[in-house]
Amino acid sequence: MVAYEAFDRGVEVDGQTVLTIVETAMGRFSDAYRDRAISALADEGITDPEPGEWYPQQAWLHAFETIAEELQPHVLDRLGEQLPHVAEWPNGHETVPDGLRSIDEAYRHNHRGGEIGSYRFERTDDRAGDVRCRTPYPCPFDRGLVRGVAQQYAPVDSFVFIEETGSTCRRDGDDACTYTVYW
Repeated sequence: MVAYEAFDRGVEVDGQTVLTIVETAMGRFSDAYRDRAISALADEGITDPEPGEWYPQQAWLHAFETIAEELQPHVLDRLGEQLPHVAEWPNGHETVPDGLRSIDEAYRHNHRGGEIGSYRFERTDDRAGDVRCRTPYPCPFDRGLVRGVAQQYAPVDSFVFIEETGSTCRRDGDDACTYTVYW
């Protein structure tokens, strides 16, 4: 498995997710970044995405790949980090472990139509845990997402640190990466 390749060609992404990432998150960087993301989507046949409409995940992933190549992969890390702040997120979570578990819930709400993958959290210590990201999204995006969620729910006096600790990585052709989160 390689990043940017859907697990299942039938998987779709909700248009609200597309809009949130392109318009809100990319728009926070600059109008030029947002415009490049819109252009990358159009190149994949996604024009004027609408909330409640569903779009092929593979086209969305190709647009992600273009963004990473042209605007640098660190942009994907920053996009992931912003997602819990700009997207509709499951409510009622107050702790880092609950927040990290909610990533899978949010993911399932915004993807449908086959094998979409998953995010799994396992607590390993009082203020640490592992998140296994088994998705076709690029490593920098998932790393930023995990960090952003942990930061959102972390106590004010804590410092969130994340490191890749798993024995597999999508950069190496595997289908999952594992990150250890400390807070």
